[in-house]
Amino acid sequence: MRLLERARKEWFMVGIVVAIGAAKLQPSVGVNGGPLKPEITVSYIAVATIFFNSGLSLKTEELTSALVHLKLHLFIQIFTLAFFPATIWLFLQLLSVTPINEWLLKGLQTVGCMPPPVSSAVILTKAVGGNEAAAIFNSAFGSFLGIIVTPLLLLLFIIRRYIKDWLERKKPPFSAVSSSVLLMIIYTTFCDTFSNPHIDLDKFSLVLILFIIVSVQLSFMLLTFIFSTRNNSGFTPADTVAIIFCSTHKSLTLGIPMLKIVFAGHEHLSLISVPLLIYHPAQILLGSVLVPTIKSWMVSRQKGVKLTRPTV
Repeated sequence: MRLLERARKEWFMVGIVVAIGAAKLQPSVGVNGGPLKPEITVSYIAVATIFFNSGLSLKTEELTSALVHLKLHLFIQIFTLAFFPATIWLFLQLLSVTPINEWLLKGLQTVGCMPPPVSSAVILTKAVGGNEAAAIFNSAFGSFLGIIVTPLLLLLFIIRRYIKDWLERKKPPFSAVSSSVLLMIIYTTFCDTFSNPHIDLDKFSLVLILFIIVSVQLSFMLLTFIFSTRNNSGFTPADTVAIIFCSTHKSLTLGIPMLKIVFAGHEHLSLISVPLLIYHPAQILLGSVLVPTIKSWMVSRQKGVKLTRPTV
């Protein structure tokens, strides 16, 4: 199962490159008014499909079972949806005086405002052996908060209740459907970019944004580790693992449709989307590289806790 999930993510990364390349070669296909009619197929059908698919794939019974860890959930949600975007905003005030492309900086701010992903944070937490239930709850609940203004999501939970047995039996390919639709959104977004001769992305800004994103991820992972391992934190090593991944990961699946809605018709939409497109593979890569180290720390910490327990 883990190999299958890895293959799916690799396929999706290749798909992003292909989608952007195809948009560069023939942007007229995916621009507004073009053969794909993105003003209808993307703005309405594709975005609705993403949210509908995400709602159906969330297992609400798992959210209920993890609900009792209130302190853990509050920490993750406040860090993700309050501390993260506020810190990025303050950081961008310093970067505003640099020659970095202003629309890439705006895109970096939108990354900070995104909800956590349901998949990658849970997968990495499970790989380490951390608190998987907490990761599931906070990733799913964070995604729910991210689109709570969308009445459609409330409807999705109701629908899932009535077709739960069918979903468990048939196991529809939610990930494949979402990935395919998401690639279509990315393709049409960059078609608009490459068809606009007034938009120019300098390589200097792109390289700096990549460096900033990796630095931000590592800094926030370290920060959550320090906060959650204090003597009076009350968190177990397994909780810390869930906190590290859930607090610092951002959702591309929900993020791109959100940007498509909020910045609909904006000529710099693709530039605003670039930081999120970079952040997504970077968080998976960094997480995968750090899994052995974090797992080793967690195991040694758990052994230490067992050794210090008094024998009866």
